[in-house]
Amino acid sequence: MSLLPQLTSVIFALLVVVGVPILSFLTMRDPKICFLPRPVLYASAVVSQWTLVTLAAAVAAEKHMHPRDLGLHPVSPAPFSWWVVFLITVTALGTALLMLLEAVRLWPRESELLYRLLPRTRREKLWAVLVVAPTAAICEEFLYRGYLLNELAGWAHSVTAGWIFSSVAFGLAHVYQRWHGIIRAALLGALLAYPVVRAGSLYPSMCAHFIIDAAAFGWLGATLMRDEEHNRLEAAQMMISGPPGSDDTKEES
Repeated sequence: MSLLPQLTSVIFALLVVVGVPILSFLTMRDPKICFLPRPVLYASAVVSQWTLVTLAAAVAAEKHMHPRDLGLHPVSPAPFSWWVVFLITVTALGTALLMLLEAVRLWPRESELLYRLLPRTRREKLWAVLVVAPTAAICEEFLYRGYLLNELAGWAHSVTAGWIFSSVAFGLAHVYQRWHGIIRAALLGALLAYPVVRAGSLYPSMCAHFIIDAAAFGWLGATLMRDEEHNRLEAAQMMISGPPGSDDTKEES
């Protein structure tokens, strides 16, 4: 193989592993992001992800990578369904655990930017569920569990290493969710890579990823918003009345 395809592959891998997290971090730090309409943010994310996938497909074609190497391998209905149910069940249990830990203050609350990105109106929910969720499912799975996992595994001569490093890269891409968001995304990425490593197919992970994101936008997002409003109301009441017991202290004095 000529040097140019290899060099192109390394540059693109650096873009995904280093460039995307840097862009995510800068986006988190930009105060103007809070004033942009959510549909504009959604459209920007969709365009960015499809652009990266197009570049990944071009690099893969230049290297003459076989579709099977990228996880584009069909799975029969029975194992496909089993994998999807397994991924969704583990994700649901993990989400419930994190929500419980957050409720008892053993896990940090979500970042402000994440709350900002959650859909509020019916139109925004349709945008999120019908456009953003399938885009993330297709593009992120192809990019991280298809292209990047295969490339990193080849360079490290280890599928396990490719599995770990691609999951870490996926976590770092979510740096706008702060350190706990990075950990959560990396663990989810490792979970979604499991059927790719075992069955050689991206399709169960794509399906599960879509269902997880659609549920997050449609139901979990509303739950988080209610919790956030409740927390803000409690904080406002605390500012007005003071901490619990302060009135009794005043009366005694």
